[in-house]
Amino acid sequence: MRQSRHELPAMMAAIPKPVAPGSNLQGDVAARSGRPQCAESVRRRIALLLTDLNGGGVQKMTLSLAGALAEQGHEATVVLYSARGVLNAHLPPAVDLHHLKAASRLAARLAPIRADPLALPRLLLPVILPRKPPPGLEYLPALALFLRCYRPDALISAAPNCNLAAVWANRLAGGHTKVLVSERTAPSMMLAKSANWRLRFLPALVHRTYQQADVIVAVSDALGDDLAAVANIPRPRILTIYNPVVGPDLHRLAAEPVDHPWFAPDAPPVVLSAGRLSAQKDFPTLVHAFAALRSRFEARLIILGGATADDKTEPRQQELMALAESLGVAADIDLMGFMPNPYAYMARARVFVLSSAWEGFGNVLVEALACGCPVVSTDCPYGPSEILAKGRYGRLTPVGDAEALADAMAETIAAVPDRALLRARAEDFRVGRSVARYLAALFGGT
Repeated sequence: MRQSRHELPAMMAAIPKPVAPGSNLQGDVAARSGRPQCAESVRRRIALLLTDLNGGGVQKMTLSLAGALAEQGHEATVVLYSARGVLNAHLPPAVDLHHLKAASRLAARLAPIRADPLALPRLLLPVILPRKPPPGLEYLPALALFLRCYRPDALISAAPNCNLAAVWANRLAGGHTKVLVSERTAPSMMLAKSANWRLRFLPALVHRTYQQADVIVAVSDALGDDLAAVANIPRPRILTIYNPVVGPDLHRLAAEPVDHPWFAPDAPPVVLSAGRLSAQKDFPTLVHAFAALRSRFEARLIILGGATADDKTEPRQQELMALAESLGVAADIDLMGFMPNPYAYMARARVFVLSSAWEGFGNVLVEALACGCPVVSTDCPYGPSEILAKGRYGRLTPVGDAEALADAMAETIAAVPDRALLRARAEDFRVGRSVARYLAALFGGT
């Protein structure tokens, strides 16, 4: 893995000289870094916070955003809790990495109190008192040190734990950085589906802390509505910015060959899906729907993706294959795990299916549309209905309804929609448009 230029050793000898937010850094810094010059008069330092580089949607979209910022001449640094993850090999070449170091449990628990003493009553139950601290809290002191020394113009984060840490770290560092927090999953669904009792106390903490950020972003209008309702945040404070999905390499990757016998000429139609092997994606309903489809005509199903933790991928694949075996369709299902280039499969599948119980957006739907692949999706909260314009660009079915999903797949295979129309819709979610909105939200302009 490429090492960061911004490591923080004991004496902080490697720390770049702090610069004031908004300083023009185009001169010899750009020349030394080999990055392109920024078209704007001001070259921004922008940090993007991630827990790791696993192959989830948050990680993929953050790397896409970081790469686009770097290509525009800005200095983009991805700040990581953990360097693990399958996306290490896909880090954009002009993007730096900074690995945070964990602090002691005591220092980690004290840091939010130091950042926001008046929030202590809201911090006690979800953050301070539990035997096991929230994930990532131990990196908060190092994140504050990074912001204090490096002083980026902006810090962009996603998901509640990172968002809270971003705000607290900036307060500890003196508040020199603009903070943009973004919500990618519906809080109401997260609270309803989790057995973690601490999450019951999260809305009050989110209500206070998110509003200390400079910008609050949701990745769909409906998700913004949900965040406003759950955390009691004024709706006008929440800006919708769709994910930066369609990048310059997507069509090139879609044209790459696929070495799989099921895509041979005159082979039965392939139904494709992709996502984490988790309850959220509800692949059991997809397997039931495929069995119903398979009873009507020949077809095959490929599912791309693994579990968040590598050691859980095989057990979950075994569970799905046991279900497929019981339904008599195991021979026609291939669980391929994580694939670095899903677009080549999307470009060749007859239909892409999203069977999720809930989403924050639904990146894979846009990716499939961009590849010209017809799509079917559950009408789950939140995102698919907005992407598909309430069914104009792909059929929507009720969550958990395998028969309706099977019907929609069969209808889509029988009557292929206009692929050019699908690709045109995907252009509404191109990376450049999303990046422009992020920069405008942080620094003004259009």
